[in-house]
Amino acid sequence: MGNKSKNSRNYLVQGSVLVVASFIARAIGMIYRIPLSNILGDTGNTYYSTANEIYSILLMISTFSLPLAVSRLVAERLHMGQAKNAHKVFVCSVKFAVVAGGVIAVLTFLLAGPLTKYVMKVESAAMALRVLAPAIFLFAIAGALRGFFQGHETMIPTATSQVIEQIVNAVVSVAGAALLLQVGLRMADSDGGGRGAEFAAAGGTLGTLVSIAVALVFLMFVYVSYQRTFRRHMRRDTTRRLESDRAIYRAIILTIVPVVLSTLAYNIGTILDQAVFNSVLITQGYTSEQYETIWGIYSGKYRVMMNVPLSIASCMAPTVVPALTSAMTDGNYREAAGKVRDSIRYTMMITIPCAVGLLALASPIMRLVFGDGRSLTAGLMQHGALLIVLLSLSTLSTGILQGLGEVKKPLYHTVFALAVHLVLLYVFLRFPKLNIYGVIYSNTIFALIICILNALAISRCIPYRQELKRTFILPLLSSGVMGLAAYGVYRLFNLFAGNAISTIIAILVGAILYVVLMVKLRGVTESEISGFPKGTLMVRILKKCRIL
Repeated sequence: MGNKSKNSRNYLVQGSVLVVASFIARAIGMIYRIPLSNILGDTGNTYYSTANEIYSILLMISTFSLPLAVSRLVAERLHMGQAKNAHKVFVCSVKFAVVAGGVIAVLTFLLAGPLTKYVMKVESAAMALRVLAPAIFLFAIAGALRGFFQGHETMIPTATSQVIEQIVNAVVSVAGAALLLQVGLRMADSDGGGRGAEFAAAGGTLGTLVSIAVALVFLMFVYVSYQRTFRRHMRRDTTRRLESDRAIYRAIILTIVPVVLSTLAYNIGTILDQAVFNSVLITQGYTSEQYETIWGIYSGKYRVMMNVPLSIASCMAPTVVPALTSAMTDGNYREAAGKVRDSIRYTMMITIPCAVGLLALASPIMRLVFGDGRSLTAGLMQHGALLIVLLSLSTLSTGILQGLGEVKKPLYHTVFALAVHLVLLYVFLRFPKLNIYGVIYSNTIFALIICILNALAISRCIPYRQELKRTFILPLLSSGVMGLAAYGVYRLFNLFAGNAISTIIAILVGAILYVVLMVKLRGVTESEISGFPKGTLMVRILKKCRIL
């Protein structure tokens, strides 16, 4: 019974490992974006983010969802004791990745010009997109490897590769942007083309290409290192009838297509947002430099900060899918409901205070991270704090539905929400003339609709009802007190200390206060803390401080 309990909570432990690694990776990503943003400038940031947005969408069309599909199919077969078929799924997925990733990579390189010029109306982002094209092919193969490990319910290879990827990305992006900026400036001096920002953006995207190549080498090394273990599992497998390649490809496609379409619809909103935003602002008399600068602040600063807490949901989703697949294979709906409740509560316990903290210290944090004290930069974070929580919940609930086998419902929900979102975006931009804030408000409604529809769908799949007090009310109450305290501490220390010191102290005080309040209000129990990585050490510290 103890082992069963331990195994049933393993997905939370693995999720925690991935969350920690993702936080480290996001922190590295946030740190290197400071010098990168300074090198690129607001215009260069627009070129850089435009290329990355197109790259992300094309990645989703090809093989971005492959890890989730592979992990689900591998976990299903391993749970039935079919190690040989599980490994065959991996082999077929690699072949699928090579073909799909290779085709999309070539098309991206060839069509970079038309995509940036006619779709995004940012022609100067073409060079940066061409640099990213080979990364699609490499990411596809890395995705198959990550899905294989996740199907074995180990997130350590994925987590480690993400950290390595970000370290390499940080170094190469900054160095590449600085180097190619000088190349572009020299060209501008000779022909008056003014291509410094264009070349710098291409140098920045070079970091993505090199980093995924290094991560792929690492994952291949891990796979080769564990070959002996994999082969031992396959020798123990008594399965006599192996699945045909055709059956496996069919299973991959049937699993991946709804996930790809759902993910595409979920994320294509950013590209559509930019296209609609640019088109409407042109009619309102804005120059390309003006709307590119505004979008550069939104994409290069607000979204970078927003992605840090969002990484929690993106980590929990792939870890909960294999766990839910196993529970649903056994027909154990009660266990599946428990996993759903735990993963949502765990995500909200961390996401809500992050969002409130960014709301309370928006201007100080933006000045600390980006050296940008403009009211627009801080205003975006303040108005977009709720969006962080809703996007986290919608991302996680989409992963939960996929783990429950309902891969089509998230697609229907996302398409409906996207249609409403685009109508509202146009209205917000056109009539109240909310400018970039219209993008945030329409995205907030988009995420809210998905949360509601996903919650209703989950409750119809399993006997599930989310506990409200410890999932939402106590984290929100504790976060509110934390936010007020952090803001007060910042204002006090800012009287005699600089912004950097005051902000760091305020964040530390707020984090400690939040933990104390959650423990004292019984928002989290001793047994739950013990289940986290290094949880036993945390319990000892809390007891020594007489908090627990």
